[in-house]
Amino acid sequence: MPALLRTAAAYAWRLIAVGVVVRVAFSLLGQFHRIAVAVFLGLVITAVLRPVAGLLARFLPRSLAVAVALVGGIALVFGALALMGETVAEQRSGLEREFVEGIDRIERRLEEPPFRLPADAFADLQSRIGRVLSEHRSTLISTALSGASRLLEVLTVLALAVFCAVFFTHSGERQWQWVCDQLPAGARQRVTVAGRAAWRTFTGYTHGILLVAGTNAVLVGIALFALGVPLAVPLALLEFLAAFIPLIGSPIALAVAAVVALASKGPLIALVVVALIVVIGQIEGHVLHPLVMSWAVRLHPVVVALAVVGGAVAAGVIGAVVAVPLVAVVWSVCQALRDRPAA
Repeated sequence: MPALLRTAAAYAWRLIAVGVVVRVAFSLLGQFHRIAVAVFLGLVITAVLRPVAGLLARFLPRSLAVAVALVGGIALVFGALALMGETVAEQRSGLEREFVEGIDRIERRLEEPPFRLPADAFADLQSRIGRVLSEHRSTLISTALSGASRLLEVLTVLALAVFCAVFFTHSGERQWQWVCDQLPAGARQRVTVAGRAAWRTFTGYTHGILLVAGTNAVLVGIALFALGVPLAVPLALLEFLAAFIPLIGSPIALAVAAVVALASKGPLIALVVVALIVVIGQIEGHVLHPLVMSWAVRLHPVVVALAVVGGAVAAGVIGAVVAVPLVAVVWSVCQALRDRPAA
């Protein structure tokens, strides 16, 4: 048998073995995806709270420092949600009037050249939407009920994530050391090196993406407030959450802001918001990510794009959020093990 064929066969069965392992791993994660998401969120919370808890632990007992950091984080999140709700409640009456006037303006512009839509086109569309809603009322009710059950699942996952984060923050090193002690002696050093590299990259990515998301949200909030676009605070919060999906999250959130601007302020302000999408994208892609993320995550933009799309195809929004840090962690572990000097 030719040497080339033997080499190809050797690599082929190894690739098949790796593929089987990856397939089994993803199948198990699919069966227990809620637990996997809870652990991932717990690690994110730990990466955020651990520096704060470490700082407080200089003056307080460790348990009390973790409790103070956790309660402070929860208060900050609920405060942001309360601010958003208060903003929406205060602007509700004005928003309804502005949206009605904005939709009327859009209808009149579409009836003019070059679109020349018939005057009864929107009335016919509204009647069709009404008929569809009345015909599918039972389906909508069942969807709402399933949405309530999904909300309960989300709350359960969040509770489990907080529960895990408390113990990860308090005694994560001891837990990891216990895991390493259960391994064969020859593998402990390699696993320790891999774990340190993985956690360093994960915390760096988490801190970096929080900084990028916060900067984007502040810029968007200031710009929307200056333009007089309603719901500036909720839209800025939406931008903050969307920034956790690299490359595509921010444009989607700003597209929502452009629709709100179009309905409330007209096409000119909407065009300014569209220009804002381009500017924010350039700042994020060419300034924030290279400066903030390069020291923690060294991935080519093509790899990031493929990871986001692949994660979205495999697991929806959750997959798109998890994909980039997962790829970054795997790459950093491979680099650490490859650069580790032989024992």
